[in-house]
Amino acid sequence: MSEASSPAAQVAAVLKVAQDALGAAPDVDTLRRVANEHTGKGSVLVGLKSSLGSITDVEARKAAGRAINEATQAIDALVAQRLSELERDAASRAAAGEAMDLTEHLGRRTRGHSHIVTQAWERLEDVFVGMGFKVAEGPEVETDFHNFTALNMPPNHPARSGFDTLFVKHGAAGSTLLRTHTSPVQIRVMQEWPLPIYAVMPGRVFRRDTPDATHMPVFHQIEGLVIDKGITFAHLAGTIEAFTKAFFGSDFTSRLRPSFFPFTEPSAEFDVRSASGKWVELGGCGMVHPNVLRSGGIDPEVYTGFAFGFGIDRMAKERHAVADLRDMYANDLRFVRQF
Repeated sequence: MSEASSPAAQVAAVLKVAQDALGAAPDVDTLRRVANEHTGKGSVLVGLKSSLGSITDVEARKAAGRAINEATQAIDALVAQRLSELERDAASRAAAGEAMDLTEHLGRRTRGHSHIVTQAWERLEDVFVGMGFKVAEGPEVETDFHNFTALNMPPNHPARSGFDTLFVKHGAAGSTLLRTHTSPVQIRVMQEWPLPIYAVMPGRVFRRDTPDATHMPVFHQIEGLVIDKGITFAHLAGTIEAFTKAFFGSDFTSRLRPSFFPFTEPSAEFDVRSASGKWVELGGCGMVHPNVLRSGGIDPEVYTGFAFGFGIDRMAKERHAVADLRDMYANDLRFVRQF
């Protein structure tokens, strides 16, 4: 058998042709057709694999089989890579086709920009997506089950009273409300998403609070949830520290202080500190309580997880040294234009 007609040479030739054809495939249908031509029934590789029994030399047969397997794996990898490229290009074209030019020319008037809280919201999403989280959303009008019961909050919990919560006239009395935190999205994610879960849930929340320098009846939170096998409190602490440095900068660090929340056990408050040495309380966190995992349809004997949450408005307030939260919603242009 000449070197040019050896199985190894034939496999190399097939792989070269496949690489060129797959790289030039203009769409998914063509890609799948080309892949089938090189690895499917009737392909040269399958034919070569079927003829291995005719090679009498054992070592030559092993070498040929190994070359065929490696070529098949290489073609599969090329197909996956090219498929990803084509899907990404298709998504980009679709986004470009749906884009709307909302630019409005108003003579010498300056253009507007995102609100200070929106800026913080978008930056938080970018940071967490960069850390491997996905973004989830949920309804602002919630059920008592998702907002309280599923989160291990007893019937006599103070938050379930009309003094703290804004209930909606829908269904049975006390069964529907404006969500008081973004934690209900955790339950919906656990019930609907496949495991493992790495998600953040930003959104608007409502409480019966009197507006003052540090409180508003309508504000914004971002919630984080991780559910996987073998998750520990150390993973939570590491995630908080990684987020702190990614969002605030390498000069900042974090710490955890013991606390209590009905939906986590153990629970902690977390603070951040800059190079100046000032500690600022940011939010709460902890390991997801087994009862909450069960409410989400997850077996706590198999999976563990952690959750954390904090106010986006407070993040914006601390980041830009705003003294009074109410200033952020007064629509005073002298304030707005600073950001």
